[in-house]
Amino acid sequence: MERAIERVLFASRWLMAPMYLGLVTVLAILLWAFALELYHFALEVPHLDVDHAVMGALSLIDLSLAANLLLIVIFSGYENFVSRMDTGDHEDRPDWQGEVDFSTLKLKLVASIVAISGIHLLKVFMDLDKYPQEKIIWMVVIHLVFVISGVLLAAMDWITNHAKTLKKNAKYPPVKKGEDTAH
Repeated sequence: MERAIERVLFASRWLMAPMYLGLVTVLAILLWAFALELYHFALEVPHLDVDHAVMGALSLIDLSLAANLLLIVIFSGYENFVSRMDTGDHEDRPDWQGEVDFSTLKLKLVASIVAISGIHLLKVFMDLDKYPQEKIIWMVVIHLVFVISGVLLAAMDWITNHAKTLKKNAKYPPVKKGEDTAH
């Protein structure tokens, strides 16, 4: 009975695969949004001033960061929770693929969210007249919450890794060079 339950639980990881395929669909939607944004940006080129050129570039960067974030989630999520990707030694395989564990994934997600939030905030700062002061204050507060959350997550991961290292070293103390390990 126990083995049957464990097999079902282990096989249930495949229920995540359609979700990752759904995220691929979202990636295609972001590509469409990027293409539309680029098209509208290109149409404005004859009338662009510096501020609008920077705003257009920031919008495209924002979409590309969101797409990068999706790829990180798709690749590392699939490999961490469903199955290893059999890409062999493909020359285009990202260096980080297969090496991003859940802890690293969390940090990459928070870092990407902070970057996207920062770019959005920069776009707001470049066009302050469009936004009420109360909304700007809330956007800054939300951005700071993202930053603080990222720092706290990184600190918690550092503490956890440090505690694991201390525990491992207590169990198996490192041997110093020239020290006799046989007693």
